[in-house]
Amino acid sequence: MRILLLCLFSLLVACQSRLVAPTPPPMAPQGRDHADFGVIRELASGRSLTPQQLVDRLANAPRVLVGEQHDNPDHHALQLWLLRELAAQRPQGSLLMEMLNPDQQARVDAAQAASRAGQPPTDPYQALAWQANWDWGVYGAVVNYALRQPYPLLSANLDRSQILQIYQQPPTLSGAASNTPQVQATLLDDLRASHCGLLPETLLPAMLAVQQQRDRRMAERLLAAPTPALLLAGAFHVRKDLGVPLHLKDLGASQDSLVLILAEAGKTVSAESADYVWYTAGQAEQDHCAQLRQ
Repeated sequence: MRILLLCLFSLLVACQSRLVAPTPPPMAPQGRDHADFGVIRELASGRSLTPQQLVDRLANAPRVLVGEQHDNPDHHALQLWLLRELAAQRPQGSLLMEMLNPDQQARVDAAQAASRAGQPPTDPYQALAWQANWDWGVYGAVVNYALRQPYPLLSANLDRSQILQIYQQPPTLSGAASNTPQVQATLLDDLRASHCGLLPETLLPAMLAVQQQRDRRMAERLLAAPTPALLLAGAFHVRKDLGVPLHLKDLGASQDSLVLILAEAGKTVSAESADYVWYTAGQAEQDHCAQLRQ
């Protein structure tokens, strides 16, 4: 009888477990021969995980923050794969995107309603008033998938008018975690580097305010979103030591969010900045600073 019960239990576990679909093949041209290519690492322990193990861990979190490199097609392919696999494990509550502004939300809602009714927009780019600075060629598949799902697709950014207002009159940011001198100094250094040292120092405080208010908005939207919620944003925005997780803490959220950063093989991601990293192929290096200096 005991052996029979053990066999039945093993069969039940096997039936409840689900193997994930194969991960998408790489499209980016660089780094496929790097030792870290394709590796998923749990940063606190240093252990490598299988895609199945990663999905199992993320499926238990009420909020998952996924950081990307915006121009890397592999990151968007993995995001779509991850959305599908998480939804197969448990119902998805919501998807939030940095690439959507509040003034687009009504269009997104209408497009979702039409898609669910079997009448998707013939041109989602136009229907959503998609912003040209976000390459539809890499975001389109994720957005089109999300429009067909039963859970809401939500904006997580600020409108341009709000950004201009913050730039002109930077508000005071509340919260101890996001306001430390170390956090603000690191963000200022990144702003200098990302603009190739060409920005006047007098502009940096206003740009820092915009950066942190965007992170605060993403945190606010995450807390208001149906769970389990998943946020897609630039890798710098989701960093635990600099970005949205600090604002979640300042807003009183429990420490139950998980951060996955998609990073090109060869780049460094620390346990201070993320819970997991998934190393992908990379885009060809471009000297953006040389272009700006011309």
